[in-house]
Amino acid sequence: AYPALAGRTELVLEAADPDRIAQRADVAFCALPHGTSAAMVASLRDRGLRVVDLSADFRLTDVEAYTEWYGEHKAPERFGTAVYGIPEFYRDALCATELVATPGCYPTAALLPLVPFLRRGLVETDAIHIDSKSGVSGAGRKLDAGYLLAELAENWHAYGVAGAHRHVPEIEQEASLAAGKPVRVAFTPHLLPVVRGMSTSIYARLTRPLAPEEAREILVEAYAAERFVRVVPAGATPRVSSVRASNFCDVAATVDARTGSLLLLSALDNLTKGASGQAVQCFNLMCGFSEDAALTGTSWAP
Repeated sequence: AYPALAGRTELVLEAADPDRIAQRADVAFCALPHGTSAAMVASLRDRGLRVVDLSADFRLTDVEAYTEWYGEHKAPERFGTAVYGIPEFYRDALCATELVATPGCYPTAALLPLVPFLRRGLVETDAIHIDSKSGVSGAGRKLDAGYLLAELAENWHAYGVAGAHRHVPEIEQEASLAAGKPVRVAFTPHLLPVVRGMSTSIYARLTRPLAPEEAREILVEAYAAERFVRVVPAGATPRVSSVRASNFCDVAATVDARTGSLLLLSALDNLTKGASGQAVQCFNLMCGFSEDAALTGTSWAP
């Protein structure tokens, strides 16, 4: 199934049995589909394992919102017990938790540049526009005619438009927590003809005038001590090629002098900082390891 791993690991693909896992592990990563993962996570937690879940089953804190977007929750007794897994925001809680809800790729790409401004009350919260573009690997490995090379190459299109994407409630939940009041976003994802990588542009109205250099400095202050969030040089913009296959998220902030609106930009790899890399980062914190353990590889460039 994954020939690139041949000769690099002795892991065996076998049926997922909670009892057998509990006999051999202290921590489990759960990467089952949304709606399926919750029952397995509950079984593992009942056996005393700590769990890093990569599905959406424990990301939302409102059970009604989960039901609306994903259907019936299979472990309602565990709902609301996970820590949302963005270490840059919840590091202390992640060090103490026994269940991590690894965020989605789009929410990670949007929240990392946006939250520092929400926490300072610098943006209007009623209409934040988020435009994201993802590589096709973000759709998983399922067979779909739309993901065939003949359909995807030299093509680019929006999907899940007009608030229809499942990541909307996740973004709004975390943005609202940062702002201390309800936040509404207009989110439009796009599919790019690339394998991996995500580029996000965010447009917001400011609550007070802000100079471009002041906007950038807010990100610099927020992430000065962070290992995996890099503020690009003034005048530069984040590039997918600079973060591909790495756990970095590159961010930028400026102000449109003509309209006075705030522009935030980010780039990350949807498979690493947007998924498995961030899950490992959370795992490291849970276990008391160095936060960058197994995550120190550089991006592929070119």
